[in-house]
Amino acid sequence: MTPPVFDAAAIERVATTDLVLDAVRDALIAHAKGQTTVPPPLHLQFPDADGDCHVKAGLVTGAHDFTVKIATGFYRNPAAGLSCQHGLVCVVSARTGQVRAILDDKGLLTSRRTAAAGALITHAMARPNAATLAVFGTGEQARLQVAWLAGLRPISTVLVHGRHPGRTRALCEEFTAQGHRARPASAEEAAGADMVLTTTPATSPVLQAVHVRPGTHVTGIGTDMPHKNELPPDLFARAALIATDDHEQCLDHGDFGHAVRAGATTATGDLPAGLLLDGPFARPDEAVTVADLTGVGALDAAVASAVLRELAR
Repeated sequence: MTPPVFDAAAIERVATTDLVLDAVRDALIAHAKGQTTVPPPLHLQFPDADGDCHVKAGLVTGAHDFTVKIATGFYRNPAAGLSCQHGLVCVVSARTGQVRAILDDKGLLTSRRTAAAGALITHAMARPNAATLAVFGTGEQARLQVAWLAGLRPISTVLVHGRHPGRTRALCEEFTAQGHRARPASAEEAAGADMVLTTTPATSPVLQAVHVRPGTHVTGIGTDMPHKNELPPDLFARAALIATDDHEQCLDHGDFGHAVRAGATTATGDLPAGLLLDGPFARPDEAVTVADLTGVGALDAAVASAVLRELAR
């Protein structure tokens, strides 16, 4: 029998913020405790089209389903009126191996999974009174990270740093229309915010460690392939606490790995991000903390399974 195919509109109706946050939180905690199976991701690059493709698989121990996901990012697409992100998720029975459904989400679940992970980790690792937020980048993830983090804690000011002044101003106007106090900022000013999120496909660091103030938390979400790099190694040298969503992935192709190879930190200098979501931990007010998120297949599996349960109702 041909498995059902659900389109992005149907998926969007059920992939609520609460559903995705709950699924991602639980999956990060399970992953930190070794209760998942996640093979290394497959990467393809398309330099002539400024694009890349990721194939990720994952299983949460005891779950009825596992997933195989294709996610693409083609960064010239907006000039043609197209989204940068596309893809689909194949949900497969972990009992019989039969394909249960195709979620033709056009990259929606990847975007929301990434937004949830970034917001959860940033909220957990930032100082309780941290209120100013800076985002590097002007794409969909910059929008989502601000929106999802604002749902978890008050944000007094949003600083936006982008390569294109027009896009930067436009994004600030969007944030202002949503009720935020937002404005463009230089890289130096943005790096001095209480919370910093980098959401770019950069191949060299987008900020300087010297501009990051004591007490700041920085989350990088864009370094998901070996040639990408958002955060400078010397930022990791300053960090009192480093969290990674997947140790091996971040060591292989994350900003954490770049820092280890540069000698700025050790290969055992990180903690699983999920452990920081599972209970309270000590965070000195003056400490710099860093999270490196490369995207974990088990999170995709948890979100897709939750979405499919809602679609089946």
